[in-house]
Amino acid sequence: MKNNESVAAFRFRSYLPVNKDGDFTRHSGKFNVYNRRECQTFTPYRRRDFFKITLIESKGWLHYAEKVIEINQPTLLFSNPMIPYSWQAEPGEQLGYYCIFTADFLAAHSGHMAIAGLFSDPEQRPVFFLEPQQQKHISNIFQQMQVENQSDYIQKDALLYNYIQILVHEAKKLQPARKFTLQKNASARITALFLDLLDRQFPVEKTGETILLKRAADFAAHLSVHVNHLNRAIKEVTGKTTSAWIADRLIQEAQSLLTHTDWNVNEIAYSLGFEYPSYFNQVFRKQTQRTPASFRN
Repeated sequence: MKNNESVAAFRFRSYLPVNKDGDFTRHSGKFNVYNRRECQTFTPYRRRDFFKITLIESKGWLHYAEKVIEINQPTLLFSNPMIPYSWQAEPGEQLGYYCIFTADFLAAHSGHMAIAGLFSDPEQRPVFFLEPQQQKHISNIFQQMQVENQSDYIQKDALLYNYIQILVHEAKKLQPARKFTLQKNASARITALFLDLLDRQFPVEKTGETILLKRAADFAAHLSVHVNHLNRAIKEVTGKTTSAWIADRLIQEAQSLLTHTDWNVNEIAYSLGFEYPSYFNQVFRKQTQRTPASFRN
């Protein structure tokens, strides 16, 4: 992981190149708003480096790790950088609007935001179906955001942030969509995402930094699935437990650091998420039948 990445902006750098979704160049570098007419009918299954709020006025399907939500009416969608999804639209023009903004944009105005609550329940998705009057109201908000985003108003960032807050509160008035179908290949998809998530934390590049995902519950939270669901899926597909995969990958990285760096054992233990070096020594010895010091020597 690059060391200048915050927890909120945790990035996965090896997916497809950033497309128009990632173009912040028209404005401050932290916020932008677009019309969906230029969007592709298929968005690949990947994480983004930003928050996104979308008014979808066309039909299609949202694919998450374990479920699919059919979009057959105007919909307000909130996308968190931590939760990957893909979008498959019906053929035809894409209608609606979307805005994208970074964690830094939010932090500059509030540090925390009510939007986080939209992702607190792993059993639902931040997808809200709209009635015609609600659709018109939300559409007007996006149009006003476009006007302000192109203006020279000196405090427009603060104003745009307020529009985001309005969208969040409008969503909180609505009931999230609960009609979904389970993915037929959900276990395989969840396992692939977990293994990718696990591997992308490495290599550790600097002392003083520690990995973010250390336990099965951490991975489950980032995939927005229940930890028991994650454990069952991984065991079903690989025959190994989630904890075993994590432990094996940590020891693999520990061996690499012991071999190719001059970091001391305490530094390696901390970088791999072990609060106490003694526990790191215990786990390393259990996995390899050697102590870290004897492995290095």
